[in-house]
Amino acid sequence: MTRGVPAALAVFAAMAQTAHTPTLDELQKQISRFAPVRLEVDTGKLSAGDRKALGKLLEAADATDDLFLTQLWAGNHALRERLRKDTTPLGKARLEYFEINKGPWSDLDEHRAFVPGVPARKPLGANFYPEDMTKGELEAFADKDAASSFFTVMRRDGERKLKAVAYSVEYRPQLEKLAALLREAAAATDNATLKRFLTLRAAAFLSNDYYESDVAWMDLDAPLDITIGPYETYNDELFGYKAAFEAFITLRDDAETAKLKFFAGHLQEVENNLPVDAKHRNPKLGAMAPIRVVNEIRAAGDAAHGVRTAAFNLPNDERVVREKGAKRVMLKNVQQAKFRRILEPIAARVLPAAEQKHLDFDSFFTHILAHELSHGLGPTKVGESSSPRQELKELYSAIEEAKADVTGLYLLQYLYDKGHLEGGAETERRLYTTFLASAFRTLRFGVHEAHGRGMALQFNYLADRGAFVERADGTYGVDLVKVKAAVRDLTRELLTLEATGDYTGAKKLLDELAVVRPGLQRALQRLGDIPTDILPVR
Repeated sequence: MTRGVPAALAVFAAMAQTAHTPTLDELQKQISRFAPVRLEVDTGKLSAGDRKALGKLLEAADATDDLFLTQLWAGNHALRERLRKDTTPLGKARLEYFEINKGPWSDLDEHRAFVPGVPARKPLGANFYPEDMTKGELEAFADKDAASSFFTVMRRDGERKLKAVAYSVEYRPQLEKLAALLREAAAATDNATLKRFLTLRAAAFLSNDYYESDVAWMDLDAPLDITIGPYETYNDELFGYKAAFEAFITLRDDAETAKLKFFAGHLQEVENNLPVDAKHRNPKLGAMAPIRVVNEIRAAGDAAHGVRTAAFNLPNDERVVREKGAKRVMLKNVQQAKFRRILEPIAARVLPAAEQKHLDFDSFFTHILAHELSHGLGPTKVGESSSPRQELKELYSAIEEAKADVTGLYLLQYLYDKGHLEGGAETERRLYTTFLASAFRTLRFGVHEAHGRGMALQFNYLADRGAFVERADGTYGVDLVKVKAAVRDLTRELLTLEATGDYTGAKKLLDELAVVRPGLQRALQRLGDIPTDILPVR
């Protein structure tokens, strides 16, 4: 939806007054979609310095939450204080759901409001742009680099003209607090690479230049594996430009990390054999592509609202990716919780009884890894000066998530076929059956959200090609022959869209396929009493 002139504010006000907000019973049902889990992490072997650093980093995570609230909506802090004063059962439920979503809109319900007196839906541009700004107004802004920067917000000057404001200016008091905490953590740790990253990231918060600290993050080699700063752009649904602050405070699993070094050694080979015109392949991926398996101690900000992250691939700065590659971080304890509490119950209903034995955590874990690896594969430039993200704008996130999913399947199949990974019919059956079951898990996030929208595109494409087959009883199975060809073809199509920056083609594909068809809707309705995601609790 394109925002219009100031009259749009009046429309929002009217919507806020008339839109239905959930009753206590309805709100409790919404909250019940998140299964509380306690993520166990053994920090007993940390050095004394790292234990002291961890305390400061947990404080920094809390500060990141505070900053993200500001980014999501200007009214968040005042609303939270109002909710905290409402001690009725309904008031307490609203506050609980506010904390889950980091705002008054339900991430699982197309960002609809569950609190009265706020816009009926989350502003598409969050708090990165003036609410009355049109897309055309930003596209006409003279300084294109500032307008599309990850690290600026757009505001109006005294004459109501647009201006770009650096994060380091817009969020100065909050960033000064964050920087101080990172410097204290850096002083406490005895790990040189963690000390360097935290020191440089603290400086970046105040300079607005994240390049050097992103490079230091790529080189981070420490028991405490820390990710903190502005990264993902999902909350900017207008253009997909603006990065939200998040934090992952994690403990590295050295034994599991060692097992996955194999994959990094084959990424260039896979890139060289992607099913796309050779001119769109990257002849030289970044020099290093570290893969980390970690266990989450705390997530915060953009990393801790609505559906929880199971893995991530960063940074998003194309300069760093071209020079250094991208780091893939696998949150193993989060993935285990999702598999046990969400995916196993889903599979029991959507897979035929004879196929349920093929559901497999290792396949789930390995495809998530392949998904994250695949974010770093394929085109990173369009022409000489643009990128897929810039050309596809608000469509990019959904297309990129679909591309990472399906290219991840292609990557694993390639490694099986070349004998780099132990394959065979049973291994392949487990991979594709687990992916099919997991598709329903992702689709429950909703097609308004990038991952759900990208999965709907994939699901319908594969179903149209006969790779996913609906049975008479409403369950679904995999055609092991057709799925391989369909995966290859969809990989080619998505990579080509990104390589050419084809906004029109991407929109057509999403309009046609990123929908929930009747058969799929019936299957999803049978999952209504199964939690949609986990809720880590302390």
